[in-house]
Amino acid sequence: MNKVLLKTILIENQNEVLGYKVLERNIDVTDEFNYAFVGIRRAGKSYLMYQQIQKLYKKGIGWDEMLYLNFEDERLLGFGPEDFNLILETHLEMYGKKPILFLDEIQNVEYWHKFARRLADQKYRVYITGSNAKMLSSEIMTTLGGRYIMVNVFPYSFVEYANIHRVKYDPDTLCTTAGRAAVQKLFNEYFRTGGFPEIATAKSKNNYLISLYQKIYLGDIAARNGITNTLGLKVMLKKLAEGVRQPVSYNRIASIVSSVGSKLSTSSAIKYIDHTLDSWMLLKVTNFAAKVSERESIAKYYFIDNGLLNLLIFDSNPALLENLAALVLLRKYGIEDIVFFYNRNIEVDFVLPMEGTAIQVSYSIMDPDTREREVRALVAIKSVMEIRRAIILTYSEEETIQADGLEIEVIPMWKFVLEMEG
Repeated sequence: MNKVLLKTILIENQNEVLGYKVLERNIDVTDEFNYAFVGIRRAGKSYLMYQQIQKLYKKGIGWDEMLYLNFEDERLLGFGPEDFNLILETHLEMYGKKPILFLDEIQNVEYWHKFARRLADQKYRVYITGSNAKMLSSEIMTTLGGRYIMVNVFPYSFVEYANIHRVKYDPDTLCTTAGRAAVQKLFNEYFRTGGFPEIATAKSKNNYLISLYQKIYLGDIAARNGITNTLGLKVMLKKLAEGVRQPVSYNRIASIVSSVGSKLSTSSAIKYIDHTLDSWMLLKVTNFAAKVSERESIAKYYFIDNGLLNLLIFDSNPALLENLAALVLLRKYGIEDIVFFYNRNIEVDFVLPMEGTAIQVSYSIMDPDTREREVRALVAIKSVMEIRRAIILTYSEEETIQADGLEIEVIPMWKFVLEMEG
């Protein structure tokens, strides 16, 4: 890497970043801390950087005090750990000042966390992004040593999606027939096509999703991890999508994939799942009723975006509803050991022990047998944990059910999403 090329890239980035039209996201970012934005490809991590750069620029902080570099720029191929200091040297030669650093997809460079740690120790202000969940591994977190605030970046929430489309969802608007209809119409679109920022206003949403899915599973999962059995990986993702509402073991995954003609060992299934989790295509929810040692081996896997899931399944409404419920809960409460399912004699779709909340998800409870099954499970869970709020999430139905002294809220998903995200 040479400084002349680096200067060219830095200057070109300055014009591009200020030219982006960015919708401010519902993610708290202040000027006082270092941040690491982590999430799936195209979720909007770079936009968070652009948003912060544009804010600082409006405050009078110029490019002599800021530096943006994207490590997915093909001109940076071959950039290695030994080149990191050139970034600081080049900016110093250009402007003679200590910059605020914005380093996009930095995980592409080996030992990036060592450089990030050094920057923090030397009192630089730093923002970094990455598309690999290993950025949150114990080794890296230990290296960064609390010097960065880690922010999990999901695709747009429904509230953000509504803001993009300028659809109002305040209580006064929802009291009107026209207001509710507009929200429900937009929710129906979001429910099926998801919330990737670039798809929000795209005309050809399905083509965009197909292209993105191919890029993630062939590039971020297969190529990055040296997976040659791409058919096995593809079949695995398809089968996980079809069974998104059911707990599944590694052995079961291997058996299902092998049964359709693409042999997959259990050890390979474990690796493939880990790589897919690392790419953020999947999120994992474990069984609160299982022993801690058993929680990792049998789990539910949800897709990071309903649009990606919808590509892989037919007759998809019940699966999409539960997948969206998982995303709403994981976005609000975090991806680690707060949101669970419960499966030991009683089956409950989601439990939040710290909140005292139990949730069943059912597209409709108009069928008496379905209604009785969902109510029975919520009543039963009271015997094994404290429940202060019991909910049945449906697509559009709403009521309150009294059963054995338990008040159960039946809430349409669009209204629950607004409650959680508002």
